[in-house]
Amino acid sequence: MRSPVRFVVEADGGSRGNPGPAGYGAVVLDPATGETLAERAEYIGVATNNVAEYKGLIAGLTAARELAADAQVLVRMDSKLVVEQMSGRWKIKHPDMKPLAAAAAKILPRAQVTYEWIPRERNKHADRLANEAMDAGKRGKQWEPSASSAALDRGAAALAGPPGDAAKGAAAVRAALASGTGARVTAPAAATAPGSASGASATGAADTRAARAVASAEPAGTDTLFAEPGLIPAPAAVSGTAADGPGAGPAGHAAPAGAGLPRPATGGTGWGPDMGTPATFVLLRHGETALTPQKRFSGSGGSDPELSPAGRRQASAVAEALAARGTVQSVVSSPLRRCRETAQAVADRLGLTVAVEEGLREVDFGAWEGLTFAEVRERFPDDLQAWLDSPRAAPTGGGESFTAATRRISATRDRLLAEHAGRTVLLVTHVTPVKIMVRLALGAPPESLFRMELSAASLSAVAYYADGNASVRLLNDTSHLR
Repeated sequence: MRSPVRFVVEADGGSRGNPGPAGYGAVVLDPATGETLAERAEYIGVATNNVAEYKGLIAGLTAARELAADAQVLVRMDSKLVVEQMSGRWKIKHPDMKPLAAAAAKILPRAQVTYEWIPRERNKHADRLANEAMDAGKRGKQWEPSASSAALDRGAAALAGPPGDAAKGAAAVRAALASGTGARVTAPAAATAPGSASGASATGAADTRAARAVASAEPAGTDTLFAEPGLIPAPAAVSGTAADGPGAGPAGHAAPAGAGLPRPATGGTGWGPDMGTPATFVLLRHGETALTPQKRFSGSGGSDPELSPAGRRQASAVAEALAARGTVQSVVSSPLRRCRETAQAVADRLGLTVAVEEGLREVDFGAWEGLTFAEVRERFPDDLQAWLDSPRAAPTGGGESFTAATRRISATRDRLLAEHAGRTVLLVTHVTPVKIMVRLALGAPPESLFRMELSAASLSAVAYYADGNASVRLLNDTSHLR
């Protein structure tokens, strides 16, 4: 009896005009190694983005079924609409989407398929295929798979079948890799062929070793799906019921951020050589304002509220706690009033001065400033949905996207690290900067921000080491500070 087969399907679709010339791309991957097992792409004429995305999903699931009809499939897409609708969490209202969703649901039994949203920068393979299909359509042609892609399909099909076919499948994968046209394949399908541990022929094992050798010759720097460190879910302790940021939204207050930014070096802090004294940033979210309990958007473009009486008590309590520890050597604050007031309370208790850093300001929420999430959803439903779907989308009226905010905050972090090497610095800032710094320190994906909450006057600490690693400590329960 062969082992259960598992696939990852990544799919995407695009429309140059929305609606306009459209195409989709889909790829089936081995989840253990990241190698490509099948590719699909097609120009579909004039259509919307959502139609193209659904057609990409259908093509990817169909390709997975052709490889192994009993496979367990994880679908990963950067379309939050498709992921949420196919997961059953969002209703399907658009008449063009209903038949497509129904068609996708019939390809494999529901128990065999799960869905996961990923940011666009982690869906590059499917995105590339979709663009190739649209480019082909512009020339009046359809996308055609390369010879290596066809060979990979044949090899993957054999590898997903009975163990006796493993030799044929491994040879096909090896031939595709050796052709030089399958550069995006990072490891051969034979390496994880179901059943290869029991019942595979000696020839099949030899072909597997040969295919591994071919794969190991791939040039350094090739774009690979699984080259990034494992995804670390954000701890439940980092959390934010905050209005000072997108906290009024569902499932946490922040949307994904940081598309395309470098990830920190891998490896566990404390397991390597001594890297010396780290620079430690103690991240303090300011105390409450009048807007905080109401969960209203409060960024850089709003009324710049002062601390409420509860917020001033929180700042005083945090000051006493930090004075008792006696480790903070410098205090740096966002320029916004609520942070400067919180920082000054701490600095006065510690006998330090406050340096103001523009890069620590909160995101500008544009026309959403001062509104609750429900009010934004009522007044700007399309803009809000775009903002929830993509970190590149900005709030209505010229606000700042989370991608832009991450670039700004990362640059600020790096500059402060250079200025405060080996020191412990208190950074008094807002929900979004704290979450982004924690996310980047953990090496977690942008969508992890959905899982974080951050209480007013809460503390987090990030220690940055010379090898690029960082460690995070969290203290989020500030109910005793009110």
